[in-house]
Amino acid sequence: MEQKLEILLVEDDENDCRELINAVDNDPDDFILVGVTNNSVRAFRHVIEDKPDAVILDLELHHGGGDGMDFLKRLQEANLPRTPFILVTTNNISTVTHGIARELGADYILTKNKEDYSAKSVLEFLKIAKTVILKSKSQAVVQSEEESPTQKAKRIQRRICSELNAVGISQKSVGYQYLIDAITITIKEPVTRICAVIGEKYRKTENSVERAMQNAINRAWSTSDIEELLEHYTAKIKSDKGVPTITEFIFYYAQQIKNDI
Repeated sequence: MEQKLEILLVEDDENDCRELINAVDNDPDDFILVGVTNNSVRAFRHVIEDKPDAVILDLELHHGGGDGMDFLKRLQEANLPRTPFILVTTNNISTVTHGIARELGADYILTKNKEDYSAKSVLEFLKIAKTVILKSKSQAVVQSEEESPTQKAKRIQRRICSELNAVGISQKSVGYQYLIDAITITIKEPVTRICAVIGEKYRKTENSVERAMQNAINRAWSTSDIEELLEHYTAKIKSDKGVPTITEFIFYYAQQIKNDI
């Protein structure tokens, strides 16, 4: 049986969304829809969790959250072992905008204002590209298996940095690097008294490391837009202060990233 192309749809126009969903439903032998969202942060989460082969990405997302550029940038920064084929759909005809989208990782761009644009034409293009997309997927799996420990460590660290930046943890704060190290260690194997372990590495006291990490988290929660912040950090916060504890924060990201590697 021929392999189906797994698609994530990121679209905020209700009519376009409905037409694309119906088009996929009418072609079950070639496509399967693994997710639909109008929000760039949720779209990134879908990529992490569902690992689609291709993303149909509306660049504007006026009625959702963020925009297509946000999604592309976040995907690029995450440096995942395998990224989906990105098919951008947009009303924007600017060559500069299209160039930026390509720089950020868009594989192909279809403009919606063309007379022959339709949900069917979008899927027809993906059907033509299907063999190449699936071949690229197989090659990425092989490359991931051949990844050296050093390459893997660097990729994980870039992913951690991307997650910390997304919630507004300042790179200038002392706690920033401590959190990176703590999450990295916890991904490999959770340890007791993580602050003491970090403190020994940097010749700091356990209390000073703990204080620096919690201050970095507190500052992010007090300065970042709370709705946007909670789009990125989806774990339940048990503290009455409404801010994650160090342990909650470290374990949340360690588990998120461990599931992806």
